[in-house]
Amino acid sequence: MTTTDDFATYVASLPRVLAGAAALYRDADGRVLLVEPNYREGWALPGGTIESDRGESPRTAARRESAEEIGIDVPLGRLLAVDWSLGAGRPPLVAYLYDGGVLDAGQLASITLQEDELLSWKLVGPDELTHYLLGPLGLRAQEAYRVLESGEGTVELENGRRPVNR
Repeated sequence: MTTTDDFATYVASLPRVLAGAAALYRDADGRVLLVEPNYREGWALPGGTIESDRGESPRTAARRESAEEIGIDVPLGRLLAVDWSLGAGRPPLVAYLYDGGVLDAGQLASITLQEDELLSWKLVGPDELTHYLLGPLGLRAQEAYRVLESGEGTVELENGRRPVNR
C-alpha cells in the first residue's frame, strides 16, 4: 500500500460533518425574511447545503442558495454566526449565517420562489423567529439578529446558544 492509499484510507475513516449556509435578509422595518419549505416542518432562512465537493465556500453557498430559492442575488455582508448543531438521525451540522442586508420594496416584490422546494415566504419580527424557525435554527437567527443590532462581532454558537465558558 502506498502513502497515498494510506492517506485515502485515513480520510475515509474520519467522522462526517454536514455544512450549511444561509442569509439573514431584512426589510426596512427590521423584519426577517423566512421561507416555507415543502419537505419539512417549520420555516427556514434562505440557504442550504454547502457543495464542498465542488469547492464551494460557505459564503458562496449562501449566495447561490438565496439566488436559487428566492431569486435574490446580492453580495452578502459579514458573517454573523457559526453554529455547531447536533441533531437526531443526522451527523453534526456546522451552519454559517451571513448578513443578507436590507431588501427594498422592489427587491421584495421581485422574490421568485423555487417551486420544487418552497411553498411561500413571509417577513416576521425578530421576536417571532423562534416561533417560525424550529430548534437551533430559531435560536441561531435570534443571536445573529442581536449581533446585527449590537454591532458585536461574529458569534460562535452550539445548538443555537452561546457556549458556557468552560
